[in-house]
Amino acid sequence: MNKKNKILISACLLGNKVRYDGRDNLIDSEFLSRLHEQGRLIAICPEIEGGLPTPRPPAEIQDKFPLLITDCVGQDVTPEFLAGAERALEIAMREGCCCALLKARSPSCGNLEIYDGSFNGTLKPGSGATADELMRHGIPVYNEHQLDQLYEFIGLLDGCEDVVQRRVS
Repeated sequence: MNKKNKILISACLLGNKVRYDGRDNLIDSEFLSRLHEQGRLIAICPEIEGGLPTPRPPAEIQDKFPLLITDCVGQDVTPEFLAGAERALEIAMREGCCCALLKARSPSCGNLEIYDGSFNGTLKPGSGATADELMRHGIPVYNEHQLDQLYEFIGLLDGCEDVVQRRVS
Protein backbone atom coordinates (compact mmCIF):
# COMPACT_ATOMS: atom_id res chain seq x y z
CA MET A 1 0.00 0.00 0.00
CA ASN A 2 1.28 3.45 -0.88
CA LYS A 3 1.84 5.38 2.36
CA LYS A 4 0.46 8.49 0.64
CA ASN A 5 -3.01 6.96 0.75
CA LYS A 6 -3.25 7.37 4.51
CA ILE A 7 -5.45 9.95 6.19
CA LEU A 8 -4.91 11.51 9.61
CA ILE A 9 -8.26 11.48 11.43
CA SER A 10 -9.54 12.88 14.71
CA ALA A 11 -9.86 9.88 17.03
CA CYS A 12 -13.26 11.07 18.26
CA LEU A 13 -14.65 10.69 14.72
CA LEU A 14 -13.81 6.97 14.89
CA GLY A 15 -15.69 6.55 18.16
CA ASN A 16 -12.83 6.97 20.63
CA LYS A 17 -14.09 8.66 23.78
CA VAL A 18 -11.48 11.43 23.86
CA ARG A 19 -13.63 14.57 23.63
CA TYR A 20 -13.34 17.11 26.44
CA ASP A 21 -16.55 15.66 27.95
CA GLY A 22 -15.42 12.03 27.65
CA ARG A 23 -17.69 11.30 24.70
CA ASP A 24 -17.05 10.69 20.99
CA ASN A 25 -18.20 12.13 17.66
CA LEU A 26 -18.51 8.82 15.80
CA ILE A 27 -19.33 9.19 12.10
CA ASP A 28 -21.45 6.44 10.59
CA SER A 29 -20.03 6.35 7.07
CA GLU A 30 -19.52 3.42 4.73
CA PHE A 31 -16.75 5.43 3.07
CA LEU A 32 -14.84 5.83 6.35
CA SER A 33 -15.54 2.23 7.34
CA ARG A 34 -13.91 1.08 4.10
CA LEU A 35 -10.87 3.29 4.67
CA HIS A 36 -10.60 2.01 8.24
CA GLU A 37 -10.80 -1.63 7.10
CA GLN A 38 -8.02 -0.91 4.59
CA GLY A 39 -5.79 0.39 7.40
CA ARG A 40 -5.63 3.85 5.87
CA LEU A 41 -6.86 5.92 8.82
CA ILE A 42 -4.34 7.19 11.35
CA ALA A 43 -6.25 8.21 14.47
CA ILE A 44 -5.05 11.00 16.73
CA CYS A 45 -6.42 13.30 19.39
CA PRO A 46 -4.07 16.29 19.48
CA GLU A 47 -5.35 17.36 22.89
CA ILE A 48 -4.53 13.96 24.40
CA GLU A 49 -1.18 13.92 22.54
CA GLY A 50 -0.46 17.33 24.07
CA GLY A 51 -0.98 16.00 27.58
CA LEU A 52 -4.56 16.99 28.41
CA PRO A 53 -6.77 14.48 30.26
CA THR A 54 -10.22 13.14 29.39
CA PRO A 55 -12.52 14.48 30.59
CA ARG A 56 -11.25 18.07 30.73
CA PRO A 57 -12.84 21.52 30.83
CA PRO A 58 -13.83 22.81 27.37
CA ALA A 59 -11.31 25.16 25.77
CA GLU A 60 -11.58 27.91 23.18
CA ILE A 61 -9.14 30.12 21.31
CA GLN A 62 -9.07 33.58 22.89
CA ASP A 63 -6.53 35.13 20.51
CA LYS A 64 -4.65 33.95 17.42
CA PHE A 65 -1.68 36.39 17.50
CA PRO A 66 -0.12 35.44 19.80
CA LEU A 67 -2.05 32.23 20.20
CA LEU A 68 -3.91 31.98 23.50
CA ILE A 69 -6.18 29.03 24.28
CA THR A 70 -7.88 28.87 27.66
CA ASP A 71 -10.32 26.49 29.21
CA CYS A 72 -13.65 27.66 30.62
CA VAL A 73 -12.13 28.26 34.06
CA GLY A 74 -9.42 30.51 32.63
CA GLN A 75 -6.44 28.13 32.66
CA ASP A 76 -3.99 28.70 29.80
CA VAL A 77 -3.78 25.43 27.86
CA THR A 78 -1.92 26.87 24.86
CA PRO A 79 1.26 24.80 25.50
CA GLU A 80 -0.70 21.54 25.46
CA PHE A 81 -2.55 22.49 22.26
CA LEU A 82 0.71 23.46 20.55
CA ALA A 83 2.43 20.25 21.68
CA GLY A 84 -0.51 18.25 20.32
CA ALA A 85 -0.37 20.12 17.01
CA GLU A 86 3.35 19.39 16.67
CA ARG A 87 2.78 15.72 17.49
CA ALA A 88 -0.06 15.49 14.93
CA LEU A 89 2.19 16.96 12.25
CA GLU A 90 5.00 14.58 13.18
CA ILE A 91 2.67 11.57 12.90
CA ALA A 92 1.15 12.79 9.62
CA MET A 93 4.59 13.29 8.10
CA ARG A 94 5.92 9.96 9.38
CA GLU A 95 2.88 8.10 8.03
CA GLY A 96 2.90 10.00 4.73
CA CYS A 97 -0.69 11.20 5.16
CA CYS A 98 -2.09 12.87 2.05
CA CYS A 99 -4.67 14.84 4.06
CA ALA A 100 -6.53 15.02 7.36
CA LEU A 101 -10.13 14.59 8.44
CA LEU A 102 -10.53 16.55 11.66
CA LYS A 103 -13.38 17.53 13.99
CA ALA A 104 -15.16 20.72 12.93
CA ARG A 105 -15.14 23.74 15.27
CA SER A 106 -12.57 22.28 17.67
CA PRO A 107 -9.86 24.61 19.03
CA SER A 108 -7.41 21.93 17.86
CA CYS A 109 -9.00 20.49 14.77
CA GLY A 110 -11.48 22.99 13.34
CA ASN A 111 -10.59 23.95 9.78
CA LEU A 112 -13.19 26.54 8.77
CA GLU A 113 -14.71 27.96 11.94
CA ILE A 114 -14.08 27.88 15.66
CA TYR A 115 -15.84 29.12 18.77
CA ASP A 116 -15.12 32.78 19.51
CA GLY A 117 -13.65 32.37 23.00
CA SER A 118 -16.72 33.50 24.92
CA PHE A 119 -17.90 29.95 25.77
CA ASN A 120 -21.44 30.83 24.67
CA GLY A 121 -21.58 28.83 21.43
CA THR A 122 -20.80 31.72 19.08
CA LEU A 123 -18.79 30.72 16.00
CA LYS A 124 -16.35 32.78 13.95
CA PRO A 125 -14.25 32.03 10.87
CA GLY A 126 -10.94 30.46 11.77
CA SER A 127 -9.06 27.26 12.40
CA GLY A 128 -7.63 25.39 15.35
CA ALA A 129 -4.02 24.89 16.36
CA THR A 130 -3.57 21.44 14.77
CA ALA A 131 -5.44 22.32 11.59
CA ASP A 132 -3.25 25.44 11.25
CA GLU A 133 -0.06 23.42 11.73
CA LEU A 134 -1.05 20.79 9.17
CA MET A 135 -2.19 23.33 6.57
CA ARG A 136 0.96 25.41 7.11
CA HIS A 137 2.92 22.29 6.07
CA GLY A 138 0.81 21.61 2.98
CA ILE A 139 -1.53 18.95 4.36
CA PRO A 140 -5.14 19.64 3.33
CA VAL A 141 -7.63 19.50 6.20
CA TYR A 142 -11.28 18.49 5.87
CA ASN A 143 -13.97 18.20 8.54
CA GLU A 144 -16.78 15.68 9.00
CA HIS A 145 -19.16 17.91 7.02
CA GLN A 146 -16.82 17.74 4.00
CA LEU A 147 -16.76 14.00 3.34
CA ASP A 148 -17.73 14.56 -0.30
CA GLN A 149 -14.73 16.84 -0.81
CA LEU A 150 -12.47 14.36 0.97
CA TYR A 151 -13.83 11.54 -1.17
CA GLU A 152 -13.07 13.57 -4.28
CA PHE A 153 -9.62 14.61 -3.05
CA ILE A 154 -8.33 11.12 -2.44
CA GLY A 155 -9.65 9.96 -5.76
CA LEU A 156 -12.09 7.25 -4.81
CA LEU A 157 -14.36 6.24 -7.63
CA ASP A 158 -18.07 5.73 -7.04
CA GLY A 159 -18.66 2.10 -6.08
CA CYS A 160 -14.96 1.20 -6.24
CA GLU A 161 -12.83 0.36 -3.21
CA ASP A 162 -9.49 1.04 -4.87
CA VAL A 163 -7.87 4.45 -4.84
CA VAL A 164 -6.94 6.04 -8.11
CA GLN A 165 -3.17 6.34 -7.80
CA ARG A 166 -2.64 9.28 -10.22
CA ARG A 167 -3.01 12.05 -7.65
CA VAL A 168 -1.21 10.57 -4.66
CA SER A 169 1.47 8.27 -6.06
